[in-house]
Order: sequence, then C-alpha cells, then structure tokens
Amino acid sequence: MIVALAAGCALLMALHGHLPEGPGNLGSLFQTFLPWTVLSVPALLAAALVRRSRPAMAAALAPAVVWGCLFAGTLADKRSGGGEFTVVSHNVDENNPDPAKTARALAASGADLLALQELSAASTPVYERELAARYPYRSVHLGIGLWSKHPLTGVEPVPIMPWTRAVRAAVDTPRGPVAVYAVHLASVRVSPVAGFTTWHRNDSAGKLADALRAEPLPRVLVVGDFNGTAEDTALRPVTSGFRSAQRESGAGFGLTWPAAFPVVRIDQILLKGMTPVSARTLPATGSDHLPVAASLRL
Repeated sequence: MIVALAAGCALLMALHGHLPEGPGNLGSLFQTFLPWTVLSVPALLAAALVRRSRPAMAAALAPAVVWGCLFAGTLADKRSGGGEFTVVSHNVDENNPDPAKTARALAASGADLLALQELSAASTPVYERELAARYPYRSVHLGIGLWSKHPLTGVEPVPIMPWTRAVRAAVDTPRGPVAVYAVHLASVRVSPVAGFTTWHRNDSAGKLADALRAEPLPRVLVVGDFNGTAEDTALRPVTSGFRSAQRESGAGFGLTWPAAFPVVRIDQILLKGMTPVSARTLPATGSDHLPVAASLRL
C-alpha cells in the first residue's frame, strides 16, 4: 500500500503539467499547491517506519527525488546585482487599514515603477499624496494604478473583464520603452460543492493573452495578482513566452499569500526582452498579500 501511494505521489508530481482539469478543476488545485507535495515524503517515511518495511522506505524517497528535480533550482539563491530598472507589484487590499503606511513602505523600496492593485475610491487619494514626491508620473484606472519615475505613454485599460482589471502602458526608460501590463485576474474560490472555481479567471487570462500577442514592443512586463501560480497550466496562455523573475533570479518560492503565513505565490512578475537579475518579496504592509519586486537589466 505504501509503495503504491509513493509511486502515485511521484507520478502526480512528475506529470502535473498534463493533469486534466476534471471535476472541480482539481488539476489546477493540485498545481497551485504543488510545492507543498513535499509533505508527502515525511508522511510516507513515517508510515514505512511503522511498518518496518525497507522496500516501503525506499519507495517513499521516490516523491522526494521527483520534487527535487522540479524545485531544486527554485530553492537556490540566484540573486545578483547590476539591475537598471526595478519594478514592484502589490495587491494593496481595498480593506487595508493604513494605506499611507503601505504607500511609504513601497516608496522606500526605491522602485522605478510601482504597479498597485485593489485601490479603492477612499485609498487612491492617499496613495497619490504619499507617492507624489518620488513618482511624478502616475495613472489610476478603477483599482489598478501605475506610479513611475519615468514618463508613461499610451496608457489604456485592457478589456479582460467588464470592469477595469488590467492596464497597459509604455514606460519611457533611459534605455527605451518597456510595455507594462498591470493586471488583477478574476478571483477564484474553493467550494465543497463547486470545487476550485477558475472559469472567470481563466477567461480573463485568455483575453489578456490576446492583448499580449498583439503587443508591438519587444520588451514587455506583465505584473500583478494572477490569482494563480506559475505552475497552473490553465494560465499558460499568459505565462508561455514569458520568464518568471522569481524563478530565474530569486531565492526560494517567493510565496505571497496570505501575508500572515504565505502558502502560494499568486503575485507574479513576468517578462520578455529583458534579463532579471534579482527578485524578492518585500515585508508585509497591512495588505493580505506581500509585495513582489524584481530588478532587471534592460
């Protein structure tokens, strides 16, 4: 029994990218929490020790080997210096009790560009006031805001939902323009009846992917709250063709939600046409998400 369970765990990990959605979108749910499948290893080893079975103990190591092949590179510290442009993305939480403190913390990061999600009508003026001194260029569209040290041009909403949940702009950096898409994909819910409800999120991701395919600039950033992880194959229309700053230049998984005890990374910084040199999460701000940051070589 233990050998069969170990083989099943290892197989699910190895083939996670090919899992069908199935009832309740269980494929997406499994992929969302894929890093945590490592917990199956001590559970299987403990069961094998209770049974005093050497074959079971050996089999219990199979998931550990597969997990290591998947994530050993993620755990390594790949951060370096030499970045020319830093971006910070943060779902600031519309119920954030202290937006002024959050704004000051984000400004202190020294980022060239801030992309904020879940701005409320009440908090937006606070962010505008607190960030004005360091960020002369800004654009806010119904919950999505960009603050930049460099001029913003061509700012327009991207119609991924009936209301604004994505904005596209060009940042005129000293090394030329960079297209930036600040996004907040539709939310997902976990229900005992409906399962992992991802339809609206997947639909908004598909519309965002259409916009990205039409983007004329060669250097593109896609940042924001994806309500999904980079391992979720349902988001491949957006993630394919882009590099993850955290995966390539971070240290560890960079988990972002919930801020009090992060278990998943649903806040992403994706890019193409540039090189990430360092990626990290920033300290908690009063939001239920942690901010994410990446330094890039343009």
